[in-house]
Parts: sequence; C-alpha cells; structure tokens
Amino acid sequence: MPDPIPLNIAPTLRAYASHTPVQALQCPNMVAIASGKGGVGKTWLSITLCHALAKSGKRVLLFDGDLGLANVDIQLGLMPELDLGNVVDGSSSLPNVIHKFQDGGFDIVAGRSGSGALANMTETRLTAVRSELIETAKNYDLVFVDLGAGIDRPVRQLAGPAARTCVVLTDEPTSLMDAYAFIKLTRASNPLADLRIVVNMASSRQDGQRTYETIRRTCEHFLRYQPPLAGIVRRDAKVPDAIRAQTPILTRSPACDAAQDVEALVAGMI
Repeated sequence: MPDPIPLNIAPTLRAYASHTPVQALQCPNMVAIASGKGGVGKTWLSITLCHALAKSGKRVLLFDGDLGLANVDIQLGLMPELDLGNVVDGSSSLPNVIHKFQDGGFDIVAGRSGSGALANMTETRLTAVRSELIETAKNYDLVFVDLGAGIDRPVRQLAGPAARTCVVLTDEPTSLMDAYAFIKLTRASNPLADLRIVVNMASSRQDGQRTYETIRRTCEHFLRYQPPLAGIVRRDAKVPDAIRAQTPILTRSPACDAAQDVEALVAGMI
C-alpha cells in the first residue's frame, strides 16, 4: 500500500491560513467538479457526466467555472455567441448566455479563456454571478460547475453552494497533495461539505482503489475525515482521441472502458 501523503504539505496549507471561511449557500441540485491541480481530466469528466445524465433524461446545465482558462466549449468544438464574459461585464444575464448543446442534450454556460476580467473578478461580482447561477439552477435537474484547478478563494466560492463536490485526482503525488489541500480548506470552510473522490486515468480498477486508499488514509490521519469514493475511471486511449476530435466520448466511443466507467459513476449518482 502506498504511504500517506507526507507532512511536508504543511507549508503549502499554512500559505492559505489567512483565508476566511467561504459562506455556503447550498443548492441541492448542484455538483461541483474540482481538482487540486490541472491536467487530471476534470473538464472531460464534467462533460461526460453531463452527457450521460442527459441521455438518462435529466435536464442538465454545465457551467464552465474555470475563470481564467475555460475550455468546455473548446473540447466540444463550440463557438457560442455569448459567454460568461458577457455576464461579468453586465451586457447580458446568465440565462441569456446559456448555449444548448444539441448533440449532447444538455446546456452550457461557456467561459472565456484567457480573460483577465474573469480571472480577476471582484468578490462582489463573483457573488452576484454565483447568486444568478443558484437561481438558474431551479430550471434544471442537475447543474455541474467545472471549477478551475487549485484552492484559491474564487474556486472555493463557486464550489460553496454545491450540495456535493467531486474531487478529481490521479496517482501523481502532486495531484494527491493538492487534492488533500482542497479537501482540508473546504472542510475548514464548511465541515458538513459532501466531498467525494473520483480517481481518473487509473491503470486498472485495482490501482485506482490503491490511489483512493492513499487519499482516504491521509484525510483520516490528519483530518479525522474519510471522503467516500465516487468512482474510478480507467486510463483509455479513446479519451484523448475524442478530445482531439472535439466530440464527447459517449458519442465517439461509447463502449470504451472510460465511457463505461463514467456511466457507472452516473448510476451511483442517480
């Protein structure tokens, strides 16, 4: 069994010690998709979860909450006329920037990659956008918020209202360390937060289980908390193929291992 994440994470966490708790406004049908670091497949997973749920008949909205490096629209080959940037600059309201992704059967609020206005949004404006999102969520069965990577305050503010947060990680030490940091800070802000682990890009289900046990035992040791496992998604060459083709994996390769693993994850959610 892998050893727990080492204590040398402490300096990283102390750097965020001055952050005050983020007030939670729980939205019962909102799910946040988070990761401590980039490159773990968080956006791909968000898209695939939404597609799978839409196929099961759910009304689903995907909100691209990566305020600096949004790429939901890029992964799907979309060019929406309006996006979150129009909401931030006041030229449109959130309901008006919703794009219907017909091929997937779900709706999208696209971000604006590389936008300084979004990345540097004031706390007041971010709170207003979050309130609009909570109101818009009433029109859907489920709303998924694809958060930016990391543990900065804007990420945790957007995650705050979610009834559940899936923390996506891989077996890389940096991914595990940063996921632990996210869990620690989120629990500090909201001790009742429902955090669940998704192990992505696992070489096998057994390896995925071992990765989960590493984060579970670390959280138990340092936080006296054990985040449950939501699911394991195996590494699959069909995933980068679908991303390059800007096509959802459930459309391009629905029978592949990764697609089947996400379908199983969704079945557990429902």
